[in-house]
Amino acid sequence: MTDLAQFPAKGMAVAGQSEGTGGDGETLPHNIEAEQQLLGAILTNNDVYDRVASTISGAHFYEPVHGRIYEVAASRIAKNALASPVTLKAFLEDDPALADLGGPQYLVRLAHAAISSFAARDYAQMIYDLAIRRELIALGRDISSKAAKVDIESEPKEQIVEAEQRLYKLAEAGQASQGFQSFLRAVTDAVNVANAAYQRDGGLAGVSTGLVDMDKKLGGLHQSDLLILAGRPSMGKTSLATNIAFNIAKAYRRGKKHDGNEGAIDGGVVGFFSLEMSAEQLAARILSEASEVPSEQIRRGDMTEEEFRRFVEAAKALEACPLYIDDTPALPISQLAARARKLKREHGLDAVFVDYLQLVRPASAKDSRVNEVSEITQGLKAIAKELDVPVVALSQLSRQVESREDKRPQLSDLRESGSIEQDADVVMFVFREEYYVEREKPGDDQLDKMAEWQARMEKLHGKAEVIIGKQRHGPIGTVDLAFEGRFTRFGNLVRPWQAGGGDFG
Repeated sequence: MTDLAQFPAKGMAVAGQSEGTGGDGETLPHNIEAEQQLLGAILTNNDVYDRVASTISGAHFYEPVHGRIYEVAASRIAKNALASPVTLKAFLEDDPALADLGGPQYLVRLAHAAISSFAARDYAQMIYDLAIRRELIALGRDISSKAAKVDIESEPKEQIVEAEQRLYKLAEAGQASQGFQSFLRAVTDAVNVANAAYQRDGGLAGVSTGLVDMDKKLGGLHQSDLLILAGRPSMGKTSLATNIAFNIAKAYRRGKKHDGNEGAIDGGVVGFFSLEMSAEQLAARILSEASEVPSEQIRRGDMTEEEFRRFVEAAKALEACPLYIDDTPALPISQLAARARKLKREHGLDAVFVDYLQLVRPASAKDSRVNEVSEITQGLKAIAKELDVPVVALSQLSRQVESREDKRPQLSDLRESGSIEQDADVVMFVFREEYYVEREKPGDDQLDKMAEWQARMEKLHGKAEVIIGKQRHGPIGTVDLAFEGRFTRFGNLVRPWQAGGGDFG
């Protein structure tokens, strides 16, 4: 192997303060030898490039001329052309930095110093990791510099948001691509999921919603899925999401799972991003359901002694419930992801709820609302996959529902429906026909119509539908639920053939 130590020449190891060192003269993390030997391996065997292309780019090299050599080689290999010291000479012989290192002769020396191709990926990962460290140092210095400068245009909160966004982008860029995996591994993973479902009570592969008919249709909330729960105002989509989140947190039990790891064996830890309602309002809804005291009475404090006792007992019982609420308004998708990661790191995380999708902010303003919503839905799906948890996002429906005679919603009613429908694994609609029929009440003088209306209201009272309009892994259809508006509570609907019991199972 040829010794390249004689070649750094003019400023390779000391590339100048702007590129090689920090502002205080401190040398930034780098490994020139790793860069030289990886480039030599590529120039000797172009197949090496395919093994490292998903890990590094020219920007990750510490020495700028190495980055340019890598990019030229990559460009030729992408065109199925040979990348060797001879073929690269024509593209780089006028490069002044390469001339300082000996000109095209330096490319020959790189090839002669080539490492074994088996070590190429390790060298590429080392080069990448050192580049990330340099970026972190630069980001830290930039944050420090901006914080030290008192500027009325740059408030501390804005600086924090900007820093979080930059760190988020750096973290996203830092995720190495898994690439292809063998079919054997994929089959093994599928068998493990099926085994977990078989072992779990009720045969669910996902987290139970606490609603029997919905679980049968969905198989629970599956890890890494994005589920959209949509509905018009007053249909109860927030109530349903709150009910499911509470059911999951209430059932939480930790232990050893079937794969041998510690985690939730029943229920789970829930993160609820409430961008519309305050944490106090959301908690009042959950307490209303748990204590069976109407939410409006809780708000007014108009409770009997018995109701207040139930309310206090419910509050005590829920103290240890692992349901975490973040009610920060207009939260950017980057911060939402960062906070979900932090919650998983500190307390664990088994399900995420977002109320609601259209109130989440994109990382940057786009030329159209459709593109902004597309970025948000893609971001939510990325969170589901990265954290391996189901993400349930609520969504509004367009007003065109109201203009139809049959007001049951459908996929085309989703606002900015293209991206939402495309990115979601499951799309569900909450529909309560009772809400619309109630507003069709005839006048007191129309006795026949009044009798007909009352019969219809009696049939629809306390009932709701969840229409599954899309399910990537299962059937579509309708789930019938019971709804008790006083307690903002959805429950299992008792069928006529089921003897005894109340409306809620």
